[in-house]
Amino acid sequence: DPDMPFVPSIPEDQFILVEEGDPTVIPCRTSDPDAQVTLVNSLDKSVYALYDTKQGFTGNFPAGSYTCKTMVKGVEFKSDEFLIYIIRATSQLPVEIEALKTVYKTGETIVVTCVVFDNEVVNLQWNYPGKVKEKGLIKLDDIKVPSQKLVYTLTIPEASVKDTGDYECTARHATKEVKENKKVVITVHDKGFVHLEPQFSPLEAVNLHEVKNFVVDVQ
Repeated sequence: DPDMPFVPSIPEDQFILVEEGDPTVIPCRTSDPDAQVTLVNSLDKSVYALYDTKQGFTGNFPAGSYTCKTMVKGVEFKSDEFLIYIIRATSQLPVEIEALKTVYKTGETIVVTCVVFDNEVVNLQWNYPGKVKEKGLIKLDDIKVPSQKLVYTLTIPEASVKDTGDYECTARHATKEVKENKKVVITVHDKGFVHLEPQFSPLEAVNLHEVKNFVVDVQ
């Protein structure tokens, strides 16, 4: 098509996630198999790379913006802009789930944290009893020093007995078919059920070398 030498790209093709050190493809394809195509960066400087009209340019590209150019009957055409993001990622997904405590009373705030190590971009999903009602508040902290980790925190305010159950986070790799999930069981009681009654005063004194017993009744 002389009026559209570059095959239109979908938005998903224009944002390219690449792991550090990996080659990638800038998918500016042409409708003319004999087209002469040039790749330029954000400074409009030519970038050398292998080109295939059915795939695009292949190479190890630095992060940044790239555009393809071609000439048709003396008229220059430009492709859509392609944005390359370099991400830090490992082939595995080290994931840990943490809960400050696993037993709560009604009205307390449940806090569960899921930590993904050594990966900069992941897709993480929570499954928990109150998910249908969207009861949880989710926060993400991207920590890079001293090492890369993504800290996802799930908070359930004003917990009730219905919030008892499995709290599970599932992390999926950004570029590979790898996933990892972790689970912790949380229990919420209607009210406290332990009663402590100390048989001593708030302040007690003891003589040197004296042995003194402190008794507590637990019901």
